[in-house]
Amino acid sequence: MQEMIKFTNYYSKNFVLNWMKIKSQEENLLQEYALRNTNCRKEILSAFLSKGFALTHADIEENIAEAHDRVTVYRTLKTFLDKGLIHKVLDDGGSAKYALCKDSCHFEDHNHEHVHFKCTQCGQTNCIENIEVPKITLPLGYKAVEANLLIQGLCKDCNESNVGLR
Repeated sequence: MQEMIKFTNYYSKNFVLNWMKIKSQEENLLQEYALRNTNCRKEILSAFLSKGFALTHADIEENIAEAHDRVTVYRTLKTFLDKGLIHKVLDDGGSAKYALCKDSCHFEDHNHEHVHFKCTQCGQTNCIENIEVPKITLPLGYKAVEANLLIQGLCKDCNESNVGLR
């Protein structure tokens, strides 16, 4: 019983510390990007910060209070995109996911031409920031505006959990 109490206290304490860290990050990000501090914006940022991978519009709606309608969520995502706080990730099915930008992105220099990786087992899409999309020379008359590269396979967690199954 004593071990269970220690276990519960340890995880409760870590949960509270993580929650406090996320709340602090939410406020810092909103302030850094000169955005008003609203409940909807904080809840959407909390979803991105707590999940750590790209989310669909539906994923976000599942993670926030029912007090925010679909249009409000859409407008908030559009504002975050326009400000350079998040970027769009195209999925293999053609649907859009959104991922939190890293420190190198801001309104004036919104750069997210890095590799995205979608796990075929768990479905998570992650940004692989340290691998850039290769530069491609287009034929005369073409002008690239944006490049996306999606790699599919097993993420680290799924690959490690499958090791014993081989």
